[in-house]
Formats: sequence, structure tokens, C-alpha cells
Amino acid sequence: MSWLRRRWYLPMVVGFFALMSWQLGRLVTQADPTQPNAADVAAARRVVAPPAGAADVREPLPPAGVVAGNGVVEPAAPETRLGAAAPGRVARVLAVEGATVAAGAPLVEFDQEVERAALAAAAADVDAAAAQLARAVRGSRSEDIRAALADADSAKARAELARGVADRLAAAGAGGGATADEVERARRQAEIDAAAARAAEARRSAVVAGSRREDVQLARAQLAAAEARRAQAQAALERLTVRAPLAATVLQVKYRAGEYYQPGGEPLVVLGDLSALRIRMDVDERDLAKVAVGQAATLRVSAEPDRRYQGRVVEVGLRMGRKNLRTDDPVERNDAKVLEVVIAVEAPAGLVVGQRVVCYLAAPARP
Repeated sequence: MSWLRRRWYLPMVVGFFALMSWQLGRLVTQADPTQPNAADVAAARRVVAPPAGAADVREPLPPAGVVAGNGVVEPAAPETRLGAAAPGRVARVLAVEGATVAAGAPLVEFDQEVERAALAAAAADVDAAAAQLARAVRGSRSEDIRAALADADSAKARAELARGVADRLAAAGAGGGATADEVERARRQAEIDAAAARAAEARRSAVVAGSRREDVQLARAQLAAAEARRAQAQAALERLTVRAPLAATVLQVKYRAGEYYQPGGEPLVVLGDLSALRIRMDVDERDLAKVAVGQAATLRVSAEPDRRYQGRVVEVGLRMGRKNLRTDDPVERNDAKVLEVVIAVEAPAGLVVGQRVVCYLAAPARP
């Protein structure tokens, strides 16, 4: 060790032990860290003891054995969050918050110009196919039959005339009164007129017999296809109108006319049955043995600290889950497992859907 290091070694050791002694004395003489200091005690006294004459709005501690927990007000049936099957621009909003709507009532309409035009075209196709079927079933008109008969008679007369001319020219040709070319042309013309007469007679028979069975079947198939296209166009149009699936009250309208809706986002309208309200309460897993159907409940809301609502447990969940409601308490256990308990409120007037409630379940009777 050099003389320089030996020179500073002793002061460094003495300083280290002096620092450790000072720190140890500080830890021994200071106040207990688990005890609140004077400032915290004063703040707690201000919270615990409200000013003279002021209402005490603090949550009272529940009696021993009572199950306490937070809950939220909800409709008698779960809320219905309505959406649409396809994206689009909102054209009209017919739903009004707070209004009662019947099942099937239109709530929101999207742009429908293209779909309405497609439906009109499909309806026109149905009319055309129906006319074709009626024509095939009824067959030819009487006027068409008379015209076909006249054409057949005319063709038959021309054929007989041509045959007579050909016979006379053939006889004249035998005596040298007609050339061979004239005789041949007359014979060919007679054959042409005879073929035309046979064709006219066939058309007359077809007109008199009416439509074939295959033609009627084809017309019916075309009508069915046209009706299917019309139903498809009607369904596409109906998809652009969101209707109420049940009789309920409109709790919230999320969109306005002109806004663009995308499936998977916010619901268009939220419905709920407000004929009766209930409370969905979170019960800590430590209190499961103290909860049963029919148990009396006392409810309290911060908006009315002096009022107590009464209710009764009507449903106890069968599966543990995460908390449905978070409070602003910094010491709240957010990762705790809870069981959902549904409480029917006897006189729910004054409660609002979504309102937070403090619930107290009466202590169960001991055997």
C-alpha cells in the first residue's frame, strides 16, 4: 500500500462508521412509520366529523353480519343495444330518448334510394312474368285463331291454283304449246305453294291447340324467379330500417342524422324495459355463504343520502366473475372475484338506469 492510500484509509473508515451510526440513531429516534402524523390526523378528523349543522353524507358502516356491496340500476330485462347488419349513412332518427316504443316500431333509417329503385325494378319484373304466365295459360286469342285459319285457307287456295296452272302447262307442253322451261317453273311454283300451305296449316293447328305444357311451366318458373328477386330487394330495403325487437323504453340514442354507422362500434339505440327496475349487485367471494334468494335488501344512493330503498334478492349468480362496477376509492380491490346478485326494488321511483347504488343484504337467520 502506498503512503497516499495509507494516509486516507483511516479517515474513510472513521467517516463510514460515523455515517452508519447517524443513520441508525435516526431510525431509532424517529416516530413509528405505521402511525399517522399530525397532518394526516387533522385531515381525517375533518372527513370524519362534518362541520356543525351540515348533513353527514358519508357511507355508514354496515352492521355486523350484513353483506355490503356496490350495485347498479338496470331495467327489469337486460338492456337491448341495437345495431345494423351493414354500414351506412343515417338518414333519419325516429327514436326519442325516454319515449316508449312498440315492438316493430321503426327507430333509425339509413339511406334507401338505391334499394328502393332496385325494389321497383324487381316489382316490374314480377308484373311482366305474371303477364307472360297468364298469356301462356289462356293460350291464343280468338282473333289470332281466326287470322291463322284465314292464312291457312289462303295458302291452300294458292297451292291449288298453282297446281292447276302446272297441270295445264304440262298438258300444253306435251302438245308443243309450252316450252319445257315454262312447264318446269310452273311445277316448282306449285311445290312452293303446297309447302306454304302445309306450313300455314301447321300454324293454324298450333294456334288452335294453345300453349304447350312446357311453355306454361317455363312461365311459372320465370314468375317464381321474379318474385324471389323482389323478395330479395324487399329484404335489402328492410335491413336499412332498424326496428324495436320488443316493447320498451328508449334509454339512449347514440347517432344523429347524417352520421356514418359502422357495425361493431357504438350501438344505434339502447332500449330497456322500465316497467320495473332491479339492482345488479357485486358480492365479494368472502360473503357467498351469507347470500340467498328472498333475502331482504336495503339500498342507498348518493343523490338521496337520507332515503332508503327496500328490495329483495330474486336471483343469485352461478358463476364468479370480474367486478361490474368500479368506484373512485383508491383502496378498492379491483382484481377481486365477485358473484352477481339481482335485487328487485319495491318502489323504484327516483332511480335511474345506470345509477350506482350501495346495497346492504340483511344478515341471514342463524339456525
